[in-house]
Amino acid sequence: MISALSHFLRLSVHTTQSTHITTTFMQSSSRLMEFKVKDLMVDKRRLVQVPDNATLADALNTMVANRVIAVPVAAKPGQWLGAGGSMIIESDKQSGSARKQYIGMVTMLDVVAHIAGEGDDSESGFDKKMAAPVSSIIGHSPEGLSLWSLNPNTSIMDCMEMLSKGIHRVLVPMDSNIENISGPELVESASSYAMLTQMDLISFFLNRSSNLQSVLSHTVTDLSAIHDTVLALTSQARVKDAIKCMSKAMLNAVPIVEASSEEEDHKQLVDGRNRRVVGTFSASDLKGCHLATLRSWLPLNALEFVEKIPRTPLFTAASSTPGRELVTCHVTSTLAQVIRMVTTKRVHRVWVVDQNDGLQGLISLTDIIAAVRSALL
Repeated sequence: MISALSHFLRLSVHTTQSTHITTTFMQSSSRLMEFKVKDLMVDKRRLVQVPDNATLADALNTMVANRVIAVPVAAKPGQWLGAGGSMIIESDKQSGSARKQYIGMVTMLDVVAHIAGEGDDSESGFDKKMAAPVSSIIGHSPEGLSLWSLNPNTSIMDCMEMLSKGIHRVLVPMDSNIENISGPELVESASSYAMLTQMDLISFFLNRSSNLQSVLSHTVTDLSAIHDTVLALTSQARVKDAIKCMSKAMLNAVPIVEASSEEEDHKQLVDGRNRRVVGTFSASDLKGCHLATLRSWLPLNALEFVEKIPRTPLFTAASSTPGRELVTCHVTSTLAQVIRMVTTKRVHRVWVVDQNDGLQGLISLTDIIAAVRSALL
């Protein structure tokens, strides 16, 4: 009888705690629903873009100069079908006539994929690849296959739904002609646009942490935010091989783990689980390289490349902290701790490690947004 009563009391306490957590999540969700996409666009800088006839080298130089990892491609209206069937037009504010059409997005991963493509790997072959028109490489990575705009009146919750599905960035019209529609659009016309990224949304979470305390205080394990399967490079992989591996697997970044033996195939990605993490090889690191630098570093060991990047003038000028720090967390880390890491270090993923730096999984920006949204719903 006492045992049954004790069980009933424990069950009642657990139910009460679960009800309390659910209630606080619902209250947080209700408060967030008051915010809209336009609240995230305050003080956003002008849109960095490239024309469709720019070379890949021009696009890379633009991304390097502006410290971005993706740029929309603009063309004359009516000459191209936009990525994913989109029709996103920039029009004259006074007359309303179309000035340009955004036909797709080119990312650092597209650059990586093109460099890794078939063809001559010599210096002249590299220069030939980089001379290709940027319009010819749209879609080398999945992100370039679609282009979305998001109305400024869209709720934060609807914005979270979109960006939790792996869409990294969207165009937001700053003076949309479609005032009464919210949500993602394939057709849009405005006199100017700005870019909204996953990092913008996660920075918003941090700025509104008081509204999200009930979610952010939970561990990444509790929120099921961890991917436990991680492909990695070995510390003996060369930059050229790393680029080809990332291109084939369509990965923006991979961890570098200690090589287990000389016999190991260093030209392929390996299962990184439980292996010691020593670095990160990321497509976004290319924005720390001028074209000539990248060309000369292709034969290097990938770990050497990672160690050289922080000392390049471009990286140093844009970073307030010396060195390229390896950003890791543990299964017991809270979501708030992980969000502070990604926003402070400006990284797009955090490696989950054990006490010996053995790799246990990863948390991406997509995972963070999906975890917050799932908790709130």
